[in-house]
Amino acid sequence: MLSYFQQGIFPKSFIHIKEVTIEKRRNIENIIPAEIPLAQEVTTTLWEWGSIWKQLYVASKKERFLQVQAMMYDLMEWRSQLLSGTLPKDELKELKQKVTSKIDYGNKILELDLIVRDEDGNILDPDNTSVISLFHAHQEATEKITERIKEEMSKDQPDYGLSSRISSSPTHSLYVFVRNFVCRIGEDSELFMSLYDPNKQAVISENYLVRWGSKGFPKEVEMLNNLKVVFTDLGNKDLNRDKIYLICQIVRVGKMDLKDTNTKKCTQGLRRPFGVAVMDITDIVKGKAESDEEKQHFIPFHPVTAENDFLHSLLGKVTTFKGDSGGQGLWVTMKMLVGDIIQIRKDYPHLVDRTTVVARKLGFPEIIMPGDVRNDIYITLLQGDFDKYNKTTQRNMEVIMCVCAEDGKTLSNAICVGAGDKPMSEYRSVVYYQVKQPRWMETVKVAVPIEDMQRIHLRFMFRHRSSLESKDKGEKNFAMSYVKLMKEDGTTLQDGYHELAVLKGDSKKMEDASAYLTLPSYRHHMENKGATLSRSSSSVGGLSVSSRDGFSISTLFLQDTLDALFNIMMEHSQSNEYDILVFDALIYIIGLIADRKFQHFNTVLEAYIQQHFSATLAYKKLMTVLKTYLDTSSRGEQCEPILRTLKALEYVFKFIVRSRTLFSQLYEGKEQMEFEESMRRLFESINNLMKSQYKTTILLQVAALKYIPSVLHDVETVFDAKLLSQLLYEFYTCIPPVKLQKQKVQSMNEIVQSNLFKKQECRDILLPVITRELKELLEQKDDGSQQQLQEKRFCVELLNSILEVLSSQDAVSAHDDRDILDTD
Repeated sequence: MLSYFQQGIFPKSFIHIKEVTIEKRRNIENIIPAEIPLAQEVTTTLWEWGSIWKQLYVASKKERFLQVQAMMYDLMEWRSQLLSGTLPKDELKELKQKVTSKIDYGNKILELDLIVRDEDGNILDPDNTSVISLFHAHQEATEKITERIKEEMSKDQPDYGLSSRISSSPTHSLYVFVRNFVCRIGEDSELFMSLYDPNKQAVISENYLVRWGSKGFPKEVEMLNNLKVVFTDLGNKDLNRDKIYLICQIVRVGKMDLKDTNTKKCTQGLRRPFGVAVMDITDIVKGKAESDEEKQHFIPFHPVTAENDFLHSLLGKVTTFKGDSGGQGLWVTMKMLVGDIIQIRKDYPHLVDRTTVVARKLGFPEIIMPGDVRNDIYITLLQGDFDKYNKTTQRNMEVIMCVCAEDGKTLSNAICVGAGDKPMSEYRSVVYYQVKQPRWMETVKVAVPIEDMQRIHLRFMFRHRSSLESKDKGEKNFAMSYVKLMKEDGTTLQDGYHELAVLKGDSKKMEDASAYLTLPSYRHHMENKGATLSRSSSSVGGLSVSSRDGFSISTLFLQDTLDALFNIMMEHSQSNEYDILVFDALIYIIGLIADRKFQHFNTVLEAYIQQHFSATLAYKKLMTVLKTYLDTSSRGEQCEPILRTLKALEYVFKFIVRSRTLFSQLYEGKEQMEFEESMRRLFESINNLMKSQYKTTILLQVAALKYIPSVLHDVETVFDAKLLSQLLYEFYTCIPPVKLQKQKVQSMNEIVQSNLFKKQECRDILLPVITRELKELLEQKDDGSQQQLQEKRFCVELLNSILEVLSSQDAVSAHDDRDILDTD
């Protein structure tokens, strides 16, 4: 017993020793807990809320009691995570934001004191924070909490359910688990599952490919009970479609005719149309029907009944089909998930893991995340029209597609037939029996490096397939088509429909790139649509363009647009032929991002610039075009893109600075003096625009005042701060005194809040011009007009910002600045 009590009054398991640091000042020990301040704040908050929680229970306020209880549970769990010390930096930052948001929200609804914080969530010390800073922080905190309360109240509305949660998110995914496929085929088959818009008769997602064996099991036995896919990148526009179907196109792989009993003599391995299965999933996708990952859905099978039934055409027919499938079809479970692939892996780990196949949207999602680089090209074999020539019947047409280099060699593993399948070197189409105008509507994905795009073309071989193996072995390619992925002018192949020329002749010449690449790839020249090919250009060696045959495809490119732009610029680094075109395209893209509707792309563009942008010479070309536009406008000459350019100034300079930084790192600071001189001349061109007296420049001057402050943070990292401040001084002084006063004050307010203004040597240059502007405005006679009242209010805000900087700890030798304020 004695040894037990030597541990202390309480059992040892009930005691937790906290780490502390002891600070001594004037013989007084100050004990400071070692845990992070936010964890201490959570502890204090829990003590305070706990007392109120008990009072709510006694007062029988059940709803508020349960609300406070839930918040306390959250804080206790998050406090444990804070103290664990195991969270990565980004997750710790996110957790801190959640904790402070919860504390502030709870304090508000419990009518406790509002806590004001800095940007990192730390409580502001009133002794070391100016009154103005405290006021702004208090104002901002109040607005945030008010918004949060509105959100919470909206959740309590009776119509808040699955559809509301889905519609409130910008990105969605559909999880599908193939439980079984019941179909009496007797041969191997391929199941191509995708999302389909019946109104537009268009597939809207990649195919999910399941290879099914003749014995009634997946070809890969390890995939049994693991045939899971998520169709991702679905945006609100997709959810607003009138109808969405989950479709499955079934292709059997074997003989030409299933009824043929003489298997040994039959050609094997032919891909033949077999049927489709279709389910209307509109209500599940829209959230009108609660989806359950355990509930199995049966999707009935509809077979091809005639040889001229194309799979794609059959999709339109089965929507009205009322017949009995005889129990044949697909068994699936599905669930609508909110979020992109990264989010759903985090939120639904029991459904979506690293082995779950991802089938993406045919096209970019509404929100493109950082690092989401897709240099994919989707090729759809549309249709053909082939004359039978000397044959007594129409051909059994097979298209063999491959990706070739400029020497004609096939690129290995460049084609993907469907998500979940391994890449292949050539793709063979479905074979339709004796059809003159086959309609394949088959989509495959081509993935090639963007830098190789200009040297690559697609080649399509056409071959008749015989039912008998002995005859089929003797068949050769009787025609071909091709198309280059990049046009002669250096731009990529346009998205959309392409009617290709069909080349006939020597089958060996069809594999000789030096022969067929000299012939046109289109039935009509792109430059002269409608004009037929001349006889001299339609025949080379053993190949000629057929006037009786046709073949068409469609393409969709999903390459990173910004990468493509800068690649064009870098590939022509020795000339300025494409500089203006690339610059204008860049401005257009930035302009889309600057639009309020697409504000969520800002972080994506920031991430691209910092993590993926790599054009080391781009800064020279960007600065040259920008200076040209400024100089042209300063002379009063027409320059249509200049206003858009000024609005995009922040990101233009981000690209310039990042490019220069990469160049400097690569070449160890080479050409620094040349760069600084170019930057100085660029700012001088901006200042010349501000001096201009042409009527056409007024709007441009307003835009320059508004957007110039946004470039300072980046420019300061590669340019002398004092020189930059001097250029800014000239920027403001070159505007006539009474011109654009309101805009000047607003612009100066942005300058004062920049990092540049925190530096004493920069303030020494900037503060005099700012205070002079303030003095002129404040000394104006009061005429009581609304405009003057607004100007005075802007003056007060500017003065507040100056005083806030001067009172902060970052401002060294602030008394010198106050002398300037006193004298002015």
